[in-house]
Amino acid sequence: MNQVELIGRLTRDPDVRYTAQSQTAVARFSLAIDRGKNSKGEDQGADFPSIVCFGKTAELVDKYLGKGRLVGITGRLQTGSYEKEGRKIYTTDVVAERVEFLDKAPSGDQAQSSGSAAPAAAGSTAPSDIPEGFSQLTDDDIPF
Repeated sequence: MNQVELIGRLTRDPDVRYTAQSQTAVARFSLAIDRGKNSKGEDQGADFPSIVCFGKTAELVDKYLGKGRLVGITGRLQTGSYEKEGRKIYTTDVVAERVEFLDKAPSGDQAQSSGSAAPAAAGSTAPSDIPEGFSQLTDDDIPF
């Protein structure tokens, strides 16, 4: 079984690029995940895993997330390697299959100022039931 579930805050804005052939969006970012406290109440530090997501999920991450935002990630671990200056570099990434936005966009955020915030399920509420700062989404806005 290869399944990872993480909750943490983005350490930087997502870096989104598009593949050359298929123009698929690829978003990369890292999370700060608190390790908690030991039995003496001392902070145990944090981990900073690298996250990558693809397609519509990557586009939504680019549009709605930024440094400091709290997210939940469900995905899988993937290892790889590449050559750099004659040395082999090994990588470990979490490939995010699902990204959940766990906090509200800060006021003044680009997404907030355009009248929308974290995505909600399309068609789940009538327009009059949509909270302030949110907008109704279409099926094209949902990453699954």
